[in-house]
Amino acid sequence: MKRTGCLLCALAPVLITAAVYFATPGHEHATADAKGGPAPVSRSRATDRAEAGRAADKAESGRATDDKAAARPPAGLAAPDKKELAQEIVASAENSTLNWHEAYGYIEDIGDGQGYTAGVIGFCTGTHDLLTLVERYTGAHPANGLARYLPALRKVDGTDSHEGLDPGFVAAWRHEATAPAFRKAQDDERDRIYFDPAVRLAKLDGLGTLGQFIYYDAIVLHGPGTGPDGFYGLRERAGREAKPPSEGGDEKAYLDIFLDIRREAMKSRNPARDTTRIDTAQRWFLDEGNLDLHTPLRWKVYGETYHVP
Repeated sequence: MKRTGCLLCALAPVLITAAVYFATPGHEHATADAKGGPAPVSRSRATDRAEAGRAADKAESGRATDDKAAARPPAGLAAPDKKELAQEIVASAENSTLNWHEAYGYIEDIGDGQGYTAGVIGFCTGTHDLLTLVERYTGAHPANGLARYLPALRKVDGTDSHEGLDPGFVAAWRHEATAPAFRKAQDDERDRIYFDPAVRLAKLDGLGTLGQFIYYDAIVLHGPGTGPDGFYGLRERAGREAKPPSEGGDEKAYLDIFLDIRREAMKSRNPARDTTRIDTAQRWFLDEGNLDLHTPLRWKVYGETYHVP
């Protein structure tokens, strides 16, 4: 499988920080690590957590109102057929296939400094999200085959180390991935950290189905970080150059700016990095004016052509 990246943020503090972004359509500033390349931004976790706590407190009062707004129809990317389409498009970039279901048992160290990359959305042993997945899964299914690796996963969290994981963790992951309960756990964690927040925030920004997908792909690749190259940081940067529709801006113009900023962030870490997931996929959809992501769709990633009828 062709993997293009992995999470580079410590998700525990970032998820708390992100509450303010989930709760308001405006652009709040906070600090946390960003994801999206081999060199994560170094920051103080104590500072991150303190600011994250203040941001979460500030967000609480307005969250109920915004939850109602985000839940209003149309469903957009959250509609079952569009959600399936979203996973297929992401899989074309992450795994060079439309069959995203085959990724549950995937596990490999791709040499990006984040340990093992695994599963349906590229959870990593070095970026906290894989640990969180296994902890939550073990809470519901204590006898699972990965539970015995929890001490080692906690020890290697934040590093690229395999200490305590080799030689059995890879085989244990692949075996556990045959269990429907673990596949569901992966889906649930993907939705909790990436899909649901991206769609929710895109709807609050007044974006249609394509814009919701662009946000989703961005949070998958760049991670839920608020640094300049994390998803929330990218959104904040875009908002300084163009207003989203919720603030009276033109949807296509705003998304065009957002994609420009995403591409710049990808290239800033590695000038040779392939950006076809933007250039010959999302940019094509946008240039065609397909803001509702209607099928049939045709796009290219890494020179390979994909088609959904």
